[in-house]
Amino acid sequence: MTLRYAAPLVLVLLAGCSTNSQDAFREPALSPVGAGIYQYPNLVTPASFPKGGTGAKNSLWTDSRADFYQDPRALSMGDIVTVKINISDKASLANLSERERESGISGGADISGSFGSWALPTVGATLGLDGGSDAKGSGRVKRSEDIELSVAAVVTQELPNGNLFISGQQEVRVNFEVRVLSIAGIIRPRDILPNNTIDYDKIAEARISYGGRGRITEVQQPGWGHQVYDTVSPY
Repeated sequence: MTLRYAAPLVLVLLAGCSTNSQDAFREPALSPVGAGIYQYPNLVTPASFPKGGTGAKNSLWTDSRADFYQDPRALSMGDIVTVKINISDKASLANLSERERESGISGGADISGSFGSWALPTVGATLGLDGGSDAKGSGRVKRSEDIELSVAAVVTQELPNGNLFISGQQEVRVNFEVRVLSIAGIIRPRDILPNNTIDYDKIAEARISYGGRGRITEVQQPGWGHQVYDTVSPY
């Protein structure tokens, strides 16, 4: 193969393709049910999930979850709570800094003498040193988010102080694109509203992810060849 034909081939290989081979020529697969709960496996204890109430044989009454006498809100492992995500944030930061410094030093000396009737010429020397530095920096950050969503999460662990760790994931597939919403964090039972919902800003250590995968997401990302080149390129 001549160099003329080899160069374009190398460029094509470097361009790469970000499409997963498993999703080629078909719609992206959905994650198994329960995958969102196991985002943080160390904080999940499936064996501790309540099995559910059992009633007497030949009876339609189940008293373990009767809401006549207890709070219907999520209070223990395995319960489900709905998280309301309503983010409308804007931030604009700008800064400018300048620094300038100048310094200088100089000195001189003359040497003269004689030897008998001979007079030595006068020798003079001057030493000078100048220095300076100048630095300028500027930066600006401008961000805006506007998200309004709801997602159901499962209580996966009860902390010693009574707080609850929740985790959940929601996936919606439309044609060849999957939108994924994930939520995880720590909540206080007292912050859960009577309708069994909680606002996202009441979640400590909140981890909220809203993204997707599929054909639209693939074309928005550079190929693996471009990413490798950006990683190793010094410029």
